[in-house]
Amino acid sequence: MGDTGPAGEPAVDGAHGGDGGGAALIEASLGFVFPAALRAAALARVADHLSEGPRAPAELAAATETDPAALTRVLRLLATRGLFGEDEQGRFRLEATGRALRSDAPGSVRDAILMITDRTFWLPAGRMDHCLTTGGSVFEDIFTQPFFDHFAQDAETAAVFHVGMAAMSGVENGPIARAYDFPKTGTVVDVGGGQGGFLAAVLRAGPGLSGVLYDRAHVLAGQQLGADAALAGRWSTAAGDFFADVPQGDILVLKRILHDWQDDQCVRLLRACRRALAPGGRILVVDAVIAPDNRPHQAKDLDLLMMASLVGRERTHEDFRALLTDAGLRLTRVVRTPTVLSIVEAEAMDDGSGEPRASGR
Repeated sequence: MGDTGPAGEPAVDGAHGGDGGGAALIEASLGFVFPAALRAAALARVADHLSEGPRAPAELAAATETDPAALTRVLRLLATRGLFGEDEQGRFRLEATGRALRSDAPGSVRDAILMITDRTFWLPAGRMDHCLTTGGSVFEDIFTQPFFDHFAQDAETAAVFHVGMAAMSGVENGPIARAYDFPKTGTVVDVGGGQGGFLAAVLRAGPGLSGVLYDRAHVLAGQQLGADAALAGRWSTAAGDFFADVPQGDILVLKRILHDWQDDQCVRLLRACRRALAPGGRILVVDAVIAPDNRPHQAKDLDLLMMASLVGRERTHEDFRALLTDAGLRLTRVVRTPTVLSIVEAEAMDDGSGEPRASGR
């Protein structure tokens, strides 16, 4: 901790000397501190209290009911990432990069950050070595139940997840809906559609479409479709278990659903969708598609969260093709979107009996 430069001066540009590779790895190992600080600031609603201009740490701490010295240290780190800035008087301001931390900002991601950094993801990620030795999730070892069973027993945590997913999806729903050429008329069923953000975006983009929001009853209680008067009369809700049955429709959407589940569970779900698909209809799997290269992609980060906390995974183009084939479906195309997600389009294969054709796998 007493590093000095060539002339005995304190080293200020980096925490460690030596070869660049080692220093870079040490820097990378400290990366978890940033989301921890980000979560702390989001919980304290710091961005909300800076919406009207810079404030001194003591004033900001009083408004957020935090310790002034600790708050200063957290904001100092977040300022290195451009979320906040500090003036010559030591007052902190909200920068453009940090505006989405405000709870009242259009496109706010505060709730998404609180979900991603929640203990249900954070604690399993810290024990990823368990996944390497067992090949399975560590979630049940920590919380005594599988991921979604835990949520069913813990309403507060479930709310964090569902509200956070809605916030995470809020910034991507419109661009994804506009990236696909939906038919002019017909019924779109959003399977496991949560609060209905994506279905709302689809209905806004296609004024001749109607929609069904399908999920568990306790999830549908938080639906947001009714908040948009322009969609009145064009949607309904249906509650049930998507592994058993799915409402009939012309377009069936599975957005951020398959990555939660193992392959055999995905095939069961896709077969239920296949049975509910109208003649000539399409199933749209909206998920990340991992490319066969080593370039950075958010899906590779999410894939490890899935491994640690759930039982699913992010998949490649060929992974999706295999799932769809096993479910009696044919992958017709993959539509890229401006987001990290793609739209995997599929149609029914029919052997003449109306039942899915076995793949032989």
